Amino acid sequence: MALLDASRSTLVVIDFQGKLVHMVHRPAPVLEAARRLLRLADLFGVPVVLTEQYPKGIGPTEESIRAIYDGLATRRFFLEKTAFGCCGDAGFETLLQQAQPMLRAPQRQIVIAGIEAHVCVMQTVLELLAQGSEVHLCWDAISGRGEEYRNRALDRMAAAGATITNHESVAFEWARDKNHPQFKALSALMKEGQPQG
Repeated sequence: MALLDASRSTLVVIDFQGKLVHMVHRPAPVLEAARRLLRLADLFGVPVVLTEQYPKGIGPTEESIRAIYDGLATRRFFLEKTAFGCCGDAGFETLLQQAQPMLRAPQRQIVIAGIEAHVCVMQTVLELLAQGSEVHLCWDAISGRGEEYRNRALDRMAAAGATITNHESVAFEWARDKNHPQFKALSALMKEGQPQG
């Protein structure tokens, strides 16, 4: 699996919604890591896809995540879905193609944050891998209702071919060099309060 390249990457943020987001394992650090990923995507011009699973029943995206998403300067796309896995909605592939018009699997790199690890995240990841996309899972921005569910889902996705990473590794791979024009902003973001856990 290659290092991440910002020009080939899309960040997919899956279903950080309603009361569920506060019921998952380690909610505060997971949300903080997801917020950082969104800000990093903006720094490096990486397009973002935000999804919601049946918001009428589960509720809207958590306020702090939605606020950052709404303020992004990078290209951003939104999908409201009923299928658990994002790939189960025909609109998802369309959004990925709009996000990176010149790329198809296997050239595209999908960076994932989301909940729940063992349902919507895992179904999305397994289908993306089956289609040939590179998938990079930010373990610190992925959770579910219970540590064991989360850990077993990460194990299964890794065994299927996903790369397990974290938001800091993503940032430094997108930058690749301390002389990158966004490195100072990256460094300042990393010095802010660290996610715990």
